[in-house]
Amino acid sequence: MRVAVLGAGGTIAPAIVRDLAESEEVQSLLLLDLDVERAERVAVDHGAGRASAARADATADASAPDSLFAALEGCDVLVNSASYRVNLSAMDACLTAGAHYLDLGGLYWMTGRQLERSLEFEGAGLLALLGVGSAPGKTNLLAQWAMEQLGGTAESIHVSAAGRDLDPPDGFSVPYALRTIVDELTLAPIVLRAGRAVEVEPLSPGGPVEFGDPIGRAETIYTLHSELRSFGESFGCREASFRLSLSPAVLERVKELSSAPQEEIDRAAREALPPSPRTVAVHLVEAEANGRTASVRAVTEPMPDWGIGGGVVSTAAPAAAAVRLLARGRVTARGALPPERCLNRHEMFTELERRGCRFEINVEEATRA
Repeated sequence: MRVAVLGAGGTIAPAIVRDLAESEEVQSLLLLDLDVERAERVAVDHGAGRASAARADATADASAPDSLFAALEGCDVLVNSASYRVNLSAMDACLTAGAHYLDLGGLYWMTGRQLERSLEFEGAGLLALLGVGSAPGKTNLLAQWAMEQLGGTAESIHVSAAGRDLDPPDGFSVPYALRTIVDELTLAPIVLRAGRAVEVEPLSPGGPVEFGDPIGRAETIYTLHSELRSFGESFGCREASFRLSLSPAVLERVKELSSAPQEEIDRAAREALPPSPRTVAVHLVEAEANGRTASVRAVTEPMPDWGIGGGVVSTAAPAAAAVRLLARGRVTARGALPPERCLNRHEMFTELERRGCRFEINVEEATRA
């Protein structure tokens, strides 16, 4: 399979490239970025001789679908790790090029617009897999696992995510795109209450969550996330939420930037230091039905051989795993779909366990008087 990666010079893409470069299903990798030099560095550092960057006149400006379409010629699938703002344009280019499409999420509102394109992709015989990172992505499949343990139904599903750098650099560093983090903290979060999508105030406290080792108990806030766009329809739950825990230093700095002009945010993003290779990520999904609760947890640790931390690998590995399964013919659904409607949970978890991720589940009965 010939794979293109959009946003190849970003924080997450190098791990996607490294993962795919070690996958026998992948014939070649084309790395696309507005900054071709960054893409070339990723090709050299992580492409294992199987990756090349686009020429300067074929850089993937996803705001101009014709430009991206030209870059995608001959590719079978596009992994979009660029800003969620370009998701629709990237989907347009894939439809024109006849390529499957994967991304890392659409921050709820964009995901809704993308789901509306399902008939177009189905008619073209293509898959648009929406949100196949860590959250959304892995969390969608964790929710599916929890629901299965409760007899195939769930009244409530609550997702919590936390990441920490165990050896943080001496300066401001963020776990993924700063602009996306700012959006998550400033746009009104959506929760499901009594089956209805309800807005809550940005930065609303989510309370403390016990994430277990190596993070432990940590405070959370409600944030806008794509899972909430599909959980109600996919699982029939009437209550759902997403809570995020950032390190206190990162949270305070992002709060400061949330009211800053765009120029200052862009400058902070350029100057932000990369996370260390010792980051970890924990994702927790808690579901309830008929007086029983299921709590499932995924912990992603660093990949020492790659020199890349678990916080980055946690988001990159599900996208790479989905590409492998697609290449093997194990993903047969077509249309624009969230992970829980087109991926086999068991096969995905097997792939992710080879990439530093471990899974745990605990099911409890209600305490009876």
